[in-house]
Amino acid sequence: MAKIEITPEMIETYQTEGVVLVRGLWADWVEDLRAGVERNMAEPGPYAAENLKPGEGGRFFDDYCNWGRIPEFERVIRESAVAEVAAQLMASDRVQMFHDHVLVKEPGTSKPTPWHQDGPYYFVEGQQTVSFWSPLDPVREASLRCVAGSHRWEKEVLPTRWLAETSFYPNSEKYMPVPDPDAEGMPVREWQMEPGDAVAFNYRTLHGARGNNAATRRRAFSLRLVGDDARYVERPGRTSPPYPGHEMQPGQRLREDWFPYLR
Repeated sequence: MAKIEITPEMIETYQTEGVVLVRGLWADWVEDLRAGVERNMAEPGPYAAENLKPGEGGRFFDDYCNWGRIPEFERVIRESAVAEVAAQLMASDRVQMFHDHVLVKEPGTSKPTPWHQDGPYYFVEGQQTVSFWSPLDPVREASLRCVAGSHRWEKEVLPTRWLAETSFYPNSEKYMPVPDPDAEGMPVREWQMEPGDAVAFNYRTLHGARGNNAATRRRAFSLRLVGDDARYVERPGRTSPPYPGHEMQPGQRLREDWFPYLR
């Protein structure tokens, strides 16, 4: 299998901008991931969602926390180079699993993925975090878009429910309103990508995506990992993913039986 080279420049970019492109991260695993996505869509998990309102064209499916029951996902997570790449980008000795996420926009799905940070939805805090977003189809216009440097903003962006467009937590004053990066001239990073390429970004990096107006599907597999300084934090409401019954206390590392170490 092809070796994935992470250069010092890539690590520096990740640390300063909160996002970097990793070409070919899963180039050898595309068919496994496609098979896993098909299995996931045929057998959705309890958190599966359809993200379109009546009358909106296409289909926008997403689901997460399925790697334990989808062997293709588990094989890629455990056998690919992703844990080593994550360790280098996060500057972390250890790499711990958080969760997987599948997002599929069928042709003609004009609905964009709203601008958001992942961190406020999660019960994890720490500087050493990384999410990998990898298309399983060539993407030109429907690529992931990330705002460089947003992982260092003092305030986190208000988390909202994508379909209802309502606030996720009751204390909205703790968060900054969702910005419009294009209108506000923010530095947006985006790339045309081939299947198996991956955008790596910090949990606090603001990101979104355009709709899929192409004639082909846009299947994407995401993997969220954490490093040495990640700790459980209590939120003022149900997190996403919720992981009911986890029994963790604030300040603890994530429990290893649910969130195994990959490195």
